[in-house]
Amino acid sequence: MNAKVVTFGCRLNAYESQVMQEHADKAGLEEAIIFNTCAVTKEAERSARQAIRKARRENPNAKIIVTGCAAQIDPDGYGGMKEVDQVIGNDLKLKEETWTGKPTEKLLVNDIMSVTETASHLVNGFDGKARAFLQVQNGCDHRCTFCIIPYGRGNSRSVPIGEIAQAVKHLVEQGYQEVVLTGVDVTSYGPDLPGKPTLGQMIRRVLALVPDLPRIRLSSLDPVEIDADLWWLIEHEPRLMPHLHLSLQAGDDMILKRMKRRHNRQDVIDVCKRARSLRPDMSFGADIIAGFPTETDEMFENSMKIVEECDLTFLHVFPYSEREGTPAAKIPANKQVPVPIRKERAAKLRGLGEAQLAVFNERQIGKQVQIIVEKDNVGHSECFAEVHFDDPLPIGSLAIVYITSLVDGRLFGKIVSQ
Repeated sequence: MNAKVVTFGCRLNAYESQVMQEHADKAGLEEAIIFNTCAVTKEAERSARQAIRKARRENPNAKIIVTGCAAQIDPDGYGGMKEVDQVIGNDLKLKEETWTGKPTEKLLVNDIMSVTETASHLVNGFDGKARAFLQVQNGCDHRCTFCIIPYGRGNSRSVPIGEIAQAVKHLVEQGYQEVVLTGVDVTSYGPDLPGKPTLGQMIRRVLALVPDLPRIRLSSLDPVEIDADLWWLIEHEPRLMPHLHLSLQAGDDMILKRMKRRHNRQDVIDVCKRARSLRPDMSFGADIIAGFPTETDEMFENSMKIVEECDLTFLHVFPYSEREGTPAAKIPANKQVPVPIRKERAAKLRGLGEAQLAVFNERQIGKQVQIIVEKDNVGHSECFAEVHFDDPLPIGSLAIVYITSLVDGRLFGKIVSQ
């Protein structure tokens, strides 16, 4: 069998898995299973270890390779697993020579903090995907007290604008009509490049250089790092999709301070108000952590309230998970929120998110939207509403849909034109 890549975690990992798949295929790597791990939570690591053990039981002759953030942070731990043949670091996994050279060392892991460059890792496309994800930035210079990811990704570094434009142009030539720009901390794009371009400046330049790209979308953003050019794009550029996912994490000022975030509650409210004043159809998602150490019931309620105040729709909710090596993990045990309460609060937030999504979907009825077609007769509109339709259309194509109804929580529409 050809090499198989198993992905855990974020969209950036999904992009990087595609890069590794291409490198492995080009190298002729066979009978190999590559696990691209995530270190955001202990649950993510537990799931990866379970999958590795299961893969070995089911594929006794396969070469098992482990990479990704968890492997970068704990190479000895994964290298010590009897099921694992090789561990490859986050930097080296993206280099073609790592795979074509077929290295024999069991641990092939660099000091991630010493890495100073990010290649654009041009990919030919994404099998079975309607949209393409493109890495424009990697690493993070911030040190939020709950987060272990900088130790798996290194410091922030950006892909030059010319390389991004070339990659987008290539994807458009392959037929992709929506590109999602992704990274670890996308709004920190640019300070390490000549001229120190901002994220907004980069996007404006790319859209100018690739006029045939119909839709561009952003992944998670830091609320206080939206630059002037990005605000201009939100107001004036229809090709930038009106859907922003905010790295919110909490809605209480004291918890945000203890997380060492760079925004407060009012900052988030102001960003949402400003964005909607410039683009009335703007929708928002958010990452939120439930049960961070010292979080009281009142503090948690502030997180619930900000979801409603900002009319957040697409929530990614995580119960707090201690990560060894982070400042938050050192907070005394009597200040840690009991695990059952963390899970209970996360469930409440998810329930609120479902209610918010239901209201959002109700508002979509009667609208005419442009969708990008995905498998199983489903597409997402500009503001990321999921719409079902009956007419079979090519995956990746764009269509105008009139949304007619909401049935069992799902939006349905009628194709108006292609």
